This record gives sequence, C-alpha cells and structure tokens, in this order.
Amino acid sequence: MIQIQANSLKKMAAACLAGIAAVMLAACGNSPNMGKNLLKSEEEKGRVVNLFSPMEKTDPDAENVARSAFDQTVLMAEEKLGVEVAYRTYTAENHLDKTYDDVILERVNNNMDDLYLLNPDSIQILGKEGRLADLSDLACVQNLRKIVKTANTVDGKLVAIPQEVAAYGLFVNKDMFDMYKLKLPETPEEFLECCKVFKENGIETPIGANRWWLETFVFAQAYADLYNGGDTEAEIARLNSGESKYSDYMRPGFEFLQQLIDKGYVDAKKAYVSEAIEGEGPDFLAQKTPIVMAYWGAANTETAYGKPDFNLQVIGFPSSRGQMPVVPITGLGVGADAEHLQDSKDLLEFITSDEALEVYTQTNKVISSSKNVKVDCIPALKPLNDKIEENVYVLASNAGMDVEQWGNTCLIVRKLLSGSTVDECMAEFDRLQEESLKKQ
Repeated sequence: MIQIQANSLKKMAAACLAGIAAVMLAACGNSPNMGKNLLKSEEEKGRVVNLFSPMEKTDPDAENVARSAFDQTVLMAEEKLGVEVAYRTYTAENHLDKTYDDVILERVNNNMDDLYLLNPDSIQILGKEGRLADLSDLACVQNLRKIVKTANTVDGKLVAIPQEVAAYGLFVNKDMFDMYKLKLPETPEEFLECCKVFKENGIETPIGANRWWLETFVFAQAYADLYNGGDTEAEIARLNSGESKYSDYMRPGFEFLQQLIDKGYVDAKKAYVSEAIEGEGPDFLAQKTPIVMAYWGAANTETAYGKPDFNLQVIGFPSSRGQMPVVPITGLGVGADAEHLQDSKDLLEFITSDEALEVYTQTNKVISSSKNVKVDCIPALKPLNDKIEENVYVLASNAGMDVEQWGNTCLIVRKLLSGSTVDECMAEFDRLQEESLKKQ
C-alpha cells in the first residue's frame, strides 16, 4: 500500500527536509563517505540507533550552526543513554532523481532504519498505514506546543516529534524596498503593487522561486481565516465530510500565483526545475531579486541566507489578515517495527526533552517544539517570531485533514507552473477529496 502511494507521490515536497533538515541533521557531512549519494554507517558492536535523514548538498565544510545544534543533543543522549547514533543519509541530485520522500517511504516500508526525519506528507501516509510507533507516552509530550501535536497526530496517535517549529516566511531585501519607498506588504494587493514597482524599475524577476515552496503563498491565503478566525475543528470536520470543498479554500491562492506568473513576477519555467535555495539563492544574495521564500533556519546558516550584504527581514506571507507565517510540521518518527525500538524511543524522548531543546534552541536560534523553551532570535526573524508567539499562523500540514496538505498542494502548484489552468488545479483538489471520502 505504501509503495503504491509512494509512486503516486513521486515528486512530492521533499523540500521541507531538503531545506530545513538538510542543514539541521546533516551531521554526517564530515563523513569520509561523503561522495556517495546514499550513505550507510557501519554499526559498531553495542546499542545502535540507525537514523535516516537528508544529506546536506551544500559545502559540508561551511560553518553550520543548525548541524552543530543537533549534534550536541545527540551527543548528550548518547552519553546519558549509552547508545550510538549511526547516520544513514540521502539527497536528490536534481529534479529528475528520486525525492527524499520517495526514498523514506521505501525505507520505512522495508524496516531499514530505526529513527527517521520525516516530511509532513510522509508522516501522514506512514501514520495512517501504522508504520510509525505511537509516541504519545513519551514524557516530553506534555511540554509540546499544541501546534505540534495537532499536526502530527494520526488516528489518535502522536507519530512524530520535531525539535523545532519550522516556520516559513518571505525573506526580503529591506534595502531594496526602502530604495523604492515601499512598505513591507501585508495583503495580496499590496504585494502585487510592490512587485509592479520593482518590475517597472528594471528588476526582471521580483520573486525568486523554486519547485517546492510556492505553495506557501497558497496556504497563507487559503487558511488564514480557518486557523485565525472561526471554529477550526468544525471547519475541518466539514472538509472531511465533504460539506466544504478544499478547492474553494485553495482557489484564491492559485489565482494569486497565476497573476504572479502572468505578470512576470515569477519565472515559472525556472521555478519548475529549481532546487530550493540553489535556484533562487544566488540572485537574492547578489541583490538581483528582492524577495524569496524560505524556512526560519535559512536565516541562521551560512549555507543559506545567514550572512547577506543587506538588511534582511523575514515576514509572513500576504493574506486577508496581514502577514501570515506558514508552518508545516516535520518530525522525527520511530518505525513501528524498528529493530531497536525502545532505544530509539528513549533517544527521541531525550533529544526532545526541555533539557536538550534548551541547548538546541539556544544554539540554533529556532522556535522550539516545547512551549517552555523560548528563542532569542536574530533581528531579521523578529517579525515572524512575534506573529507565532501571538499564535498567528497557518498550518500547512494537519493530520486531522483527510486530504494531505503539504505534499499534495506542492504537486498541484507544480501543475500550475507547467501550464495547467487554475480550474484544472481545482479539479485535482476535488478529485483528491472525492478519493478521501470513498475511503471513509
């Protein structure tokens, strides 16, 4: 069953990990086997937990605070628990290669590792198939933010826990906005006006985009009211029953993206084949384009946008309710049939404890998954952090929705990039919803 779903999700959004986790969990970056696409550490005698995660594609010798933060918590756990973590990793070479999601589904299905770093789509697929252990009994769970438990609970079981809340925002060159006397946009209309001014002043493509993250614009507009207005649970229940349509929520965001493409603010052909940060990053850092979208941690690491030569600001995406952070929750999950099941759960419990998360958060400067641990973020991230601390955000992954969100929306956005109409994209959401209703 999982293999069939893996094929149908061939090009799903691995970028949540390709971006966040490749810098967060690429501790194997110093491995002597770095040249191989798929690495497998030799297990030494003793208690070993096999961790499968992405491998960072950028320079492994670059200073990487995120990688160091995860390493510190793992070392703390190894010392306390007497176990060793063996890293097994993978990254796609290009847009024609298998995605991380393709590989992770195969590996979990074949019980090849113990602990896995999972994308939101994989969490939902594997959770529903019963391939992930229930983590609800871990002591750390009582300290988790509600947003984490909401996103990663499948059929009453908490199946994955992250060390951080991976908020996405708009990364903007504030100097370029100031140059043209532009205020940072709050609404879709204001955003379009900013892009118009940039275009009129010779900036060929105001928005740097890649094949993964344009769906963040869609989520901000689709679910701003659902998560910040009425009765969220009741609205989701109506979606799951078919009383409401996902396509009705999604349409404004897709129409907005189509405007961006039609007006030349996004290069659809380039975005369709570009990897996250690799595609748009050089132009953004060279101040050729003023706007990109990325995850929180990209502002902290030199391998992404940690040292720009301009005033960087990270804000929410435009919505009817103003700037809106978009949050897809990733997580570390344990295989239900893992060879080292208890050691893996013990390891995960420790690295997601407040003790370890305090170290991780202060080192990595990210939003902790624990409600008890606060971040002292860099100034560029303060606008995004303020919104989340005010509980203003949109969830881009919610296991309570019968139609998986993050991966499916990414796939359908890619259809738009390759020439499908908005109506054709909405028909795809309707088809997915009909399929989910048939399974009930």
